Amino acid sequence: MIPDDIRFCVAPMMDWTTRDCRAFHRVLSRRARLYTEMVTTGAVIHGDRERLLGFSQAEHPVAVQLGGSDPSELAEAARICADLGYDEVNLNIGCPSDRVQDGRFGACLMREPALVGDCVAAMKAAVSVPVTVKCRIGVDDQDPEAALDALADAVVAAGADALVVHARKAWLQGLSPKENRDVPPLDYGRVHRLKARLPDLPVALNGGIATIETCRDALDHVDGVMLGRAAYHDPEILLRVDPDLFGEPAPVADGFEAVEAFEPYVAARLAEGARLSTITRHMLGLFAGRPGARAYRRHLAMEAVKPGAGLETLREAVAHVRRAADAADARKHAA
Repeated sequence: MIPDDIRFCVAPMMDWTTRDCRAFHRVLSRRARLYTEMVTTGAVIHGDRERLLGFSQAEHPVAVQLGGSDPSELAEAARICADLGYDEVNLNIGCPSDRVQDGRFGACLMREPALVGDCVAAMKAAVSVPVTVKCRIGVDDQDPEAALDALADAVVAAGADALVVHARKAWLQGLSPKENRDVPPLDYGRVHRLKARLPDLPVALNGGIATIETCRDALDHVDGVMLGRAAYHDPEILLRVDPDLFGEPAPVADGFEAVEAFEPYVAARLAEGARLSTITRHMLGLFAGRPGARAYRRHLAMEAVKPGAGLETLREAVAHVRRAADAADARKHAA
């Protein structure tokens, strides 16, 4: 199951990789491994599980990402998530936000590899699905060589099934979470050296990867790649995952077929009481760069929020792109 299942992953992203986003991404790739937003152990144990953790069976393979630092709480949360049917439980050791630091989890745990090892060991003892860790190469003034090795050695000793490494440091003071995604320099070589040192540990690379070509290059050095914003803002990139990285046909031919294939899911969610805009906000990047894409986005932004908006609203938005494509074809043939 690991490492082939981590060959291509869509990163967990707060407020973005919701159940609706994941369901749409699954239409575009059968093989991409999908991740939830980070969910804290307290929310899993005490919160509204259907709202926080509900997912459709079509999303498999799908992993849940947990935030926490108490081994017993993480074990309980992992057990709950495994019982719900998640294929993997991932521990967040990479998020740099103040709220996460205040709760003593996320990237600040790079400074406490022994505790992370205890957390992983407790989760492994609680569930039979893979337990993985997503981390940075270090935080603040840590030496990335020593910091990443210490974290990796601790989780390997605890039985972690894979490590996903965002190849940047996290600066916990002075940089916002947004700046932490861009400002610290990427160091892919550091992740390559980790994989070379621990050849039996499945390692996936995250951070700054924006094209399938870059994915292929990275896979010469590591077992998997994880895309975040690139996959979200231009979801049609996922259409190349199955053919280019797995040698299998894409599930749909293009964005038009993707919308048609997604319509039954949208209809079902609308019947449950979901607003159209809740679903389609994750589709705004579709058709990026094509004629009519701006009109498509504008139509959804203005119309999908209205009470009663349904499938016809989505079809009308897509029609802007179809008309633009037809007009371009007509001009081409006329020339």
